[in-house]
Amino acid sequence: METVEEFLAHAIQLEREAADRFGHLADAMESSGNAEVAKLFRQLAHYSRLHLQDARQRSGFRDIPDLKPGEFSWPDAESPEAAAIWAADPLIGADEALETALAAELAGLSYYAEILEKATDPEIIAFARDFVDEESTHVAELRRWIAARAEGRKVTLNI
Repeated sequence: METVEEFLAHAIQLEREAADRFGHLADAMESSGNAEVAKLFRQLAHYSRLHLQDARQRSGFRDIPDLKPGEFSWPDAESPEAAAIWAADPLIGADEALETALAAELAGLSYYAEILEKATDPEIIAFARDFVDEESTHVAELRRWIAARAEGRKVTLNI
């Protein structure tokens, strides 16, 4: 990332897509009768919308580039969090949905961590650090859910 504006353009797109995809996972869980996992995914979608709002607020007076789909610099064809969830089957089971969500959050965390590692602009470093911290919290929560379900324990929302 060369500029703060470029970072924010990518963060806005990533978080917008993540919110949409977590909403799709929540819908799949609701339609299969798994209200608790659906609630977790709704919360993750909500946090993605908060990250989106944060990125938009940080853009404030800046001229954020209006990048077209092929102009983003993603590690793969799509934004990191969206790519993993996009392939999810609408009839996905709860455990597979949690693993898919974890893969998405790990991809988002890796993306922001790589930016943080390579950035030289103090503002990009500060923004990326905030996003790394947030994504780390989501990864930890998903790992907690996956472990609890594997052990047969009831799990409740903790974030």
